[in-house]
Amino acid sequence: MLALIAAAALAGCTSGTTEATPDPTGSTAPGTTATATPGPSRAPTGRTPEGTLLVADFGGDTVTFVDPGRDGSGEGGAPIASVEVGTAPYGLVVGEDGRAWVATAEGVAVVDTQRRTRIGTVPYETETGPVTTGEYRGGGMGIALAPDGRHVYVGVNVPGGNGTVEVIDTATREVTGVAGVGRRPFDVDVSPDGREVYATGHDSFDVTAVDADTLRTRRMEVAPYGTEGGLGSWLKPHYAVVRPEDGRLLLPFEGERLAVLDSRTGEVTVERMTANTHQHGVALAPDGTLLVVGTGPIGADDEDPSLTVRTPDGKERTVPLDGPHEDVTVSADGRTAYVTGGFTRDGYWNGITVVDLDDEEDDEKNEPVRLEAGNRPLGIAIL
Repeated sequence: MLALIAAAALAGCTSGTTEATPDPTGSTAPGTTATATPGPSRAPTGRTPEGTLLVADFGGDTVTFVDPGRDGSGEGGAPIASVEVGTAPYGLVVGEDGRAWVATAEGVAVVDTQRRTRIGTVPYETETGPVTTGEYRGGGMGIALAPDGRHVYVGVNVPGGNGTVEVIDTATREVTGVAGVGRRPFDVDVSPDGREVYATGHDSFDVTAVDADTLRTRRMEVAPYGTEGGLGSWLKPHYAVVRPEDGRLLLPFEGERLAVLDSRTGEVTVERMTANTHQHGVALAPDGTLLVVGTGPIGADDEDPSLTVRTPDGKERTVPLDGPHEDVTVSADGRTAYVTGGFTRDGYWNGITVVDLDDEEDDEKNEPVRLEAGNRPLGIAIL
């Protein structure tokens, strides 16, 4: 594939509990739908039900709580409430205590997901310039929680320069350390033992390993296509996932190559993939099945958007998606995938595609369900 120039994204701005509202101009980006508005009659009066979906609304400065429908299938589901969190929220993570940590352009917002209210914002120590919106805005991107829940790690983008990982103490809600990493830290992950944090540097073709105790760093290049084209290249790492059994990082590229990074040595091995489409979000099911979001073509010979379902032995199938999508999560039983339609560039839509992973032989059963959800949803979690 040829290296091309990436397009900038557009997003909105605002900052308590609200209903999502449609675009006041009545217009949407190409291929989008109007903002999904929570129905007041659907909003639970008590605590948020288990299994509710939470999405970061990159275009709405909110997080939206979404009823996933009957048995989590998407059928009959809809948004139930939205909470304002700050400008252009990107990634989010939810702890066992029910608090969500949301990476925005202004800081990390803390949300009580049971009561559906923001309880604070942790400002960044890193200087990121004026608060703006769009794909290249400064501020938090990838975010992860330590296995013991005591720290949150957020990748902070610094426009025009290298980013950082900031460490937040979840008890005091204060930044306790900062480590330098690569450019535009799309994703942040943590080793199974909690000893290392990994920041995927999209624009620097690398993963930076950060020692959780000392904050010392190691740069590991991950560039199975090389680095030609620099900032204009499409062939860069986006999202990663850590394989629990051996601690290796899995980074998909273009539906053609899966880079497997040994974080101990920095060695990268490459396995073949088959979707042939530009890829972003990843998740691992409990049985080790890898789910990868294909956003669509960047070259004339590329395939349309899809969700790759890759078993631990490397067998793949692809589920077609209607339009670009960005990120994915999977239910605790591994039977259902939820794929956000927000996308960081134009062509997004305001919803989630729900994919039944249970029986690949039943095409009718596995027809994806489109579920309205928020305003340009990117990050996603299951409560």
